[in-house]
Amino acid sequence: MTTAALFIILFACMFMGMPIAIALGLSSVATILMFSNDSLASISLKLFEATSEHYTLLAIPFFILSSAFLSTGGVAKRLINFAVDSVGHVRGGLAMASVMACMLFAAVSGSSPATVAAIGTIVIAGMVRSGYPESFAAGVIANAGTLGILIPPSIVMLVYSAATEVSASRMFMAGFLPGLMMGGILMIAIYIAARVMKLPAEPFPGVIALGKSFMVALGGLMLIIIVLGSIYGGIASPTEAAAVAAVYAFLVSVLGYRDIGPMKGVAWRNADESLATAVVRNTLQMLWALPKSIRHPEVRKVILDATKVSLMLLFIIANAMLFAHVLTTERIPHQIAETIIHWGLPAWGFLIVVNILLLIAGNFMEPSAIILIMAPILFPIAIKLGIDPVHLGIIMVVNMEIGMLTPPVGLNLFVTAGITGKNMIWVIKACLPWLSLLLMFLMLITYVPQISLFLPEYIDQLKGY
Repeated sequence: MTTAALFIILFACMFMGMPIAIALGLSSVATILMFSNDSLASISLKLFEATSEHYTLLAIPFFILSSAFLSTGGVAKRLINFAVDSVGHVRGGLAMASVMACMLFAAVSGSSPATVAAIGTIVIAGMVRSGYPESFAAGVIANAGTLGILIPPSIVMLVYSAATEVSASRMFMAGFLPGLMMGGILMIAIYIAARVMKLPAEPFPGVIALGKSFMVALGGLMLIIIVLGSIYGGIASPTEAAAVAAVYAFLVSVLGYRDIGPMKGVAWRNADESLATAVVRNTLQMLWALPKSIRHPEVRKVILDATKVSLMLLFIIANAMLFAHVLTTERIPHQIAETIIHWGLPAWGFLIVVNILLLIAGNFMEPSAIILIMAPILFPIAIKLGIDPVHLGIIMVVNMEIGMLTPPVGLNLFVTAGITGKNMIWVIKACLPWLSLLLMFLMLITYVPQISLFLPEYIDQLKGY
């Protein structure tokens, strides 16, 4: 009765249009009040513990702040230029460069909607100007943007780690190969489509221009090395690496690229200025600008926007953990696990059920909430069936990628619609051909676990992390 009441109240609240965080919290509190023997004190205690007892979750606001600075600070534009110079000369190369730029930006942002917004705002219009159909461009970017939660560092992976106590470092490493593989699959599909549709190719800019664009983009690319290198090398935890990433992104945006803040528009070297003079001038200007940038309106706006997103996500997480607490105290995951084991369902059959459940949930809920609700239920069953928890995590993340592209709550669809100015039906039709690739990729990830587990196991052998 308690289980039925919990889920009936949750879905009733959601169908009434209530925000997911409120629906999760209200259904949990109502169930405790009406059906559970649990005390009311456990509600406030669990809400407090939701964020204070999970050190890994502290990385989320830092990665969001880092992503906000990189999105505003022109890093996306420079990554796109480097990607275009790298593969733009291939037929369909501009679309392939867009996928490459999404992969690079995903490795510094950890967010799927942020990747679509930062890259799509620039490249969709550029592809249309170059002769690509707008639906083709929009579909490519919406799908490539989903790599933001698969290529590490990933906010969704951090949420899974907090919900299941699985190592965030192992999750990040497990997502690396699947992320590269999915990007490669999209590029191959683009090349085939480009040959069929006779899409244009950009002229090769030359090795010197490629090297120059690489050096310009290096400020953003270094963040990948700093974050992932420090985690995999055992130098820093994901939370510590996220804090360093936020500081680095601030410095790169304000003092390096100078797209925001008090040094906006100030050249590194003026015409007819000697190198020594430029070094002295820049040093003095940066020392003057650093304390002033804290109060600068553009910098404060970036921090405020990141704070709003962080609070929204952490509020969802806190209420979802309260929901998971009710599930645990009522032994719902244990009962489901016993039932499935009693049915004699094999591991491969259980994974089919997992994918179906997650694909349905992705239509209605935000990824972090789905992870926090479903992980406590699925995790103990997977362990009993001998499924690696890291492999299960990657399966869940790939399902969340697909959820980003399915209505009515697909976040990437809304972002793409906002960029193109088209309605949702048009965006959904544009994404459908590419969505089929994601579904095939999901089956590959589900039944070939070594794609996810090879690198974590290899790093374990090297005594990494």
